[in-house]
Amino acid sequence: MFEVLPHLVLLLILAAFLAGFIDSIAGGGGLVSVPALLLAGASPVEALATNKLQGTFGAGTALFAYARGGHVRPREQVGMAAISLGAGAAGAMVAHLIPAEVLRVIMPVVLIGVAAFFALKPGLSDDASAARIPLPVFALTVVPLVGAYDGFFGPGTGSFFMMGFVLLAGYGVLRATAHTKMLNFASNIGSLLVFIPSGAMWWGVGLAMAVAQVAGASLGARLAMRVGARLIRPLLVVVSTAMALRLLWQVFAG
Repeated sequence: MFEVLPHLVLLLILAAFLAGFIDSIAGGGGLVSVPALLLAGASPVEALATNKLQGTFGAGTALFAYARGGHVRPREQVGMAAISLGAGAAGAMVAHLIPAEVLRVIMPVVLIGVAAFFALKPGLSDDASAARIPLPVFALTVVPLVGAYDGFFGPGTGSFFMMGFVLLAGYGVLRATAHTKMLNFASNIGSLLVFIPSGAMWWGVGLAMAVAQVAGASLGARLAMRVGARLIRPLLVVVSTAMALRLLWQVFAG
């Protein structure tokens, strides 16, 4: 039934719960789940594919929770979600064409920039601000870029969507978090459409982790809606910094 020994399954389930909790609030759940899958013996492709499977359930759960709380209206995001889905699929398809080492060098710098932005910029709250670009422009520029990145590489996707919504679309932090989930859910679906035929999926492990993702994402979304920017902002800083440090370690350790 499972692709690994029972004690490893239990550890992966715990990792998925934590990943779902973190991802529903600040993005970056892959920082927990992907290394856990690699340590359990998955190849890089198996880890990425299985992570997309279980992560899709977490993103969908968080989206449902935020929609039920009135922080996002999924029907209004259908267009952007379709773009994100297509971009995620495209990113997954071309993943083998661009050396991942290039992104491993660039992304820590970008993630540190994300952390610094949310840590140091004054006035970041749940209140909206003036948009710097119209939403149609945002949908045709930021959404496909981040969605394709999610299909190709992955770490930090939620953080990048979040920063785009806050910095360019003028959303408050909580609203940005809620809207990020639908786009992340869509890009995960797009990636899955490419990974499923590849045969790299650990279905038994992935579905067991998905159950834990649902529980973690549900808890995280409820806390985020209750506390708002006071929780989301510091967690986003910590997660972005941790992802950057991990990627730097991979670059120099390798």
